Amino acid sequence: MMGAGKTAVGKVLATRLGVPFLDSDQEIEKAADRSIAEIFTRDGEAFFRARETEVIGRLLDTERGILSTGGGAFLSEINRATIAEKGIAVWLKADLDLLWSRVKHKNTRPLLRTANPYETLRELVAARTPSYEMAGIVVESEPGLSIEAMADKVIDALKAHGGILEDNQ
Repeated sequence: MMGAGKTAVGKVLATRLGVPFLDSDQEIEKAADRSIAEIFTRDGEAFFRARETEVIGRLLDTERGILSTGGGAFLSEINRATIAEKGIAVWLKADLDLLWSRVKHKNTRPLLRTANPYETLRELVAARTPSYEMAGIVVESEPGLSIEAMADKVIDALKAHGGILEDNQ
């Protein structure tokens, strides 16, 4: 979900694990030479989601690392299957109040450009949770937890899941 810490935690994880950090939204912006918000406005969400699926597939085929996807990417059955086949999905689960505290002052969230952005976020969380629950690993976020501590929780969860990280990492 937007505001869960995907980028911040992902960058710390990538550094600690010695692998690249990949961001599907950044790759889409680079290819389109415009921001996600501009793509949504000019071409619509369906166009964006199709490009997102293409980019996720390409990145997972060509790179080994930590991939941060946009909050809506995991809603796609194709994306969930691709991620499960080539890696493991980690849901950084944060409650509504924590998410809101992180996104309420940002104007870079096209889905929150509504008359009542808090209510929109609440609806997004409710609608997306069933898809997010399909992630292979769920890591609970907590208010006040540092990015580094959250990265530690993710590493512990990856080790506990087995087959992804060796015990010496």
